[in-house]
Amino acid sequence: MIRSEAKGIPYYSFGALAEHEQIVHAVFTRLGGVSAPPYRALNVGHSVGDEPVAVGANHDIIYRALGLSRAEVVTACQVHSNHTAIVDERDVGQVIPQTDALITGVPGVHLFLRFADCLPIFLFDPERQVVALGHAGWRGTAAAIASQMVQAMRDSFDTDPEHLIASLGPAIGPCCYQVGEEVARAIEPTIQDQQAAIRHLGDSCFSLDLWEANRQQLLRRGVSNVEVGRICTACHADEFFSHRADRGVTGRFAALLGLRKPS
Repeated sequence: MIRSEAKGIPYYSFGALAEHEQIVHAVFTRLGGVSAPPYRALNVGHSVGDEPVAVGANHDIIYRALGLSRAEVVTACQVHSNHTAIVDERDVGQVIPQTDALITGVPGVHLFLRFADCLPIFLFDPERQVVALGHAGWRGTAAAIASQMVQAMRDSFDTDPEHLIASLGPAIGPCCYQVGEEVARAIEPTIQDQQAAIRHLGDSCFSLDLWEANRQQLLRRGVSNVEVGRICTACHADEFFSHRADRGVTGRFAALLGLRKPS
């Protein structure tokens, strides 16, 4: 991944997406905001216990860094599901309920989700000019949210999976993500190479690779162009919010994706 700064605010981007000038995309860190500990500093989560004024200011910091406004952004109430929503200019400024993936083909509509160990999934169809942004923890992965996103793009925009560019962002890595047998068994049916994504550590303990599990789901749907940004949020809790490393008391970092309006 490419680390950059805009107006003094650090963020990451993907090489494959950066080649397309019509795309606005970024994964922000926890750095550069105004929230006090334990939400230091660029927390964008309204439901974690942070001061609402600080959270709102952090959103504005991100929008200014990318040259956007609140009136150009749509987000979702994330519930660890595989629910997707198609959004357009009527949805900007809104929070879509009970949803973990947003899709749009409208320039100027920017998708915004929040993370703290879960996996950001970016999809771009350069042929149909459609973007999708998803949120995949273990529950969303077990429910095959990556696959659902591709299917929704096919159904609504006639996307050919072979044309899709997929990018998987910072998330908790298998180095730090130990799960129980029930989680491992829930994810196994959604992937082909189970040993590549789920490693048995002994007894009923497994390590889970969210990147690999979701990459396999995309491959099964016919998406071959997949870029994986293997930055572990738990290993780098100084730079990213991590629910596990911060023992459940932490903020949320932002991911944003959209199509630029024509000049």
